[in-house]
Amino acid sequence: MVQFAPSRAQAAPYAAMVIDARTGEVLHSRNADTQLHPASLTKMMTLYIAFEAIKRGEISPDTVVTITGKAAAEPPSKLGLRTGQKIKFRYLIRAAAVKSANDAATAIGIAISGSEAAFARRMNRTAKALGMTRTHFKNAHGLTESGHLSTARDMTTLGRHLFFDHPQYYNLFSRITTDAGMRAVSNTNRRFLSSYKGADGIKTGYTRAAGFNLVASAERGSERIITTVFGGSSTASRNAKVAELMDLGFRRAPSRAPIRKPSLPVYASVDPETAEPGGAGKTIRLVRAVKHSPRPTPRPITQDPAAQAQLAALTESIKDAVVTAIAEPEEEPAVVAEVTPEQPTETSEPAAEIVVAAVPAPPVKPVTTQPVITSTAAPVTAQAVSVAAPVTVAPPPARPAAIVLTSLQPQTDTAAEPEVVTRMSTSGGRHWAINVGVLGSRYQAERTLLKTALKEIDTLDEALRKVVRRSNGWHANFVGMSEAQADLACRRLNARNTRCKVLGPS
Repeated sequence: MVQFAPSRAQAAPYAAMVIDARTGEVLHSRNADTQLHPASLTKMMTLYIAFEAIKRGEISPDTVVTITGKAAAEPPSKLGLRTGQKIKFRYLIRAAAVKSANDAATAIGIAISGSEAAFARRMNRTAKALGMTRTHFKNAHGLTESGHLSTARDMTTLGRHLFFDHPQYYNLFSRITTDAGMRAVSNTNRRFLSSYKGADGIKTGYTRAAGFNLVASAERGSERIITTVFGGSSTASRNAKVAELMDLGFRRAPSRAPIRKPSLPVYASVDPETAEPGGAGKTIRLVRAVKHSPRPTPRPITQDPAAQAQLAALTESIKDAVVTAIAEPEEEPAVVAEVTPEQPTETSEPAAEIVVAAVPAPPVKPVTTQPVITSTAAPVTAQAVSVAAPVTVAPPPARPAAIVLTSLQPQTDTAAEPEVVTRMSTSGGRHWAINVGVLGSRYQAERTLLKTALKEIDTLDEALRKVVRRSNGWHANFVGMSEAQADLACRRLNARNTRCKVLGPS
């Protein structure tokens, strides 16, 4: 099972698949669902799980991994790891992605799952979640093993998920060389990357049973094509076939198409074979609906004793005033009308005394009272009526001088220092920008911005495109970014050989 690649190999079964990466549309297929040996294309899944494990916090790129005897004993291609050696996880990823090192791939699997067998089960669970229905893995590196099979369609699906699900790591596959900790290593796909315009990945594979395999991706303008070939007879013939199919894909793909990212898998990392009885797999699902929102506990209000005493005195004074006003209202005096009757005759009844009772007046508005005659005698003519004037309600007592209404805290007479506002901003700290070129015309600058936005849609999705005319030409800028977004976008564009410069706040 040694993985040294001879110049020619016995003919292996051929299969191919070409898709538009933006939409997933199939542009060409041949034997795409035939189960074949994937060889080192297997490491695409190993790396996909490694990226998932980092994202989920199971492991860090700086985690120091101790190499086991199983990993160190893997046949070439290999990094040359030794039993007991300690190396950072990031270097294992680089060695597996760029050099296709078998010892590094096995070390990744053991570091994440504890054993290669457990990691292979996780690979199969992930393949099922991604929709790779005709794939079954037995190991992390891809060396030929009974039952270790996949298809051109499934590997194309995996390549598309690598590009969209983990774009921050995709630049690994386009590196011609990289530092793997122990030494610099070269890319096994460097010939195709150097010879085909727009090529930037993804993974090669070779065993005698599989032949020369390759999952490749290339971008030209706004178009991206992913091509998979199984069963090439040599590196050169395989690369030529992939280039031919890439050209076919670019001819058939529309110049404009919506980007439809594949759905993220419902990902289970717990091995059901080793989980506790009755336990469930650790499935990560995004729950957006809020089921319960408890009311927060009120914040306790603390005041100094003097302020509390003043507040208590004020409250007590108000209560006393209200009680006094209700319990002891002043009564207005009765109004008496004196009537002088006519001279009585012998048969007439004595004149009646007329008493007028004053109706209590409201505290705000005085009320004019009408006389009420309390007599059973016949009506008499009033000669003179004397009515007492309305009584005015006394005003409330004056407010105590000790009560401070404006503030419970003493105020100082010193004027507040003026606040100088140098800049008003509603951008939330997004004052950074990047420059992707100085062009000869506005049209060229706008076209460059559009092409760059499509090329790096993940980091530039929220940025604004802006063309600035200066003495040396038209500057193509992306603005409205945070410092971290600008730095990440430039690093990823530089990895794609695209000129980029970070511009700080001005």
